[in-house]
Amino acid sequence: MRMKTRARAGAERDGRDEAAGDPAAGGGVAAVDRALSILEAFRHEDPSLTLTELASRTGLYKSTTLRLAESLARFGHLRRLEGGAYVIGPKALRLAAVFQRQLRTADLVPATLRRLTEALGEGASFFVREGDRSLCVHRVDSARLVRDVVREGDLAPLQVGAAGQVLLAFGGQEGERHEAVRRRGHAAGVGELDPETSAVACPVFGAGERLFGALAVSGPKYRLERLPPERVLTALLREAEALTVAFGGGAERSPRAAEGRR
Repeated sequence: MRMKTRARAGAERDGRDEAAGDPAAGGGVAAVDRALSILEAFRHEDPSLTLTELASRTGLYKSTTLRLAESLARFGHLRRLEGGAYVIGPKALRLAAVFQRQLRTADLVPATLRRLTEALGEGASFFVREGDRSLCVHRVDSARLVRDVVREGDLAPLQVGAAGQVLLAFGGQEGERHEAVRRRGHAAGVGELDPETSAVACPVFGAGERLFGALAVSGPKYRLERLPPERVLTALLREAEALTVAFGGGAERSPRAAEGRR
């Protein structure tokens, strides 16, 4: 009887020690955070992850990781392989499909364009590919009286303009010019659509790392040339990365990641 009591007390003490040492230990909200951290541990290049790898990446105890992983597996968010390793489960596909059905660019893009316009003082646009042309889906004009004219619904040949270059290059078009755009992570156009205007554009990706569209800043050539390139690119790439994440893409596929690999 005494041995059973000691064993039970030891188990309770071990549980308290684990909770005290676990940086993510806590109540119900903390348990959700821990479970989500396990899902976040998976990277695009991972064929699977062992329990030890999951514990290492999340900073959780292996016993905690095991309990949460088994709960995630019961709900279909993880799947345990015969060898004991884990992969993302089929529930992720269903949630991704719901996400895609509910996703509307109008909920996200205009606010991004307004921030760019306020930061740089020039107009900002979002383009998608429509056959062999680029289509302006969203536009926020500069507040200045002298500005370039871009309207929602405007179509332009893909071969001209910074946005067209981005849509071609990151859509897989071959050629040295497109390869150079992919290496840089952005494209610049000077006087291509109008001799007095300039633009800089970079890609926005979505779920499955597919190209979603092109984010661009444009304005009179003389004003854009006076803006420090670092200032323009920093603002543009930051907003494109945020849209990429919002549209379901990974940060490693973002334009800023491409810029950092140069």
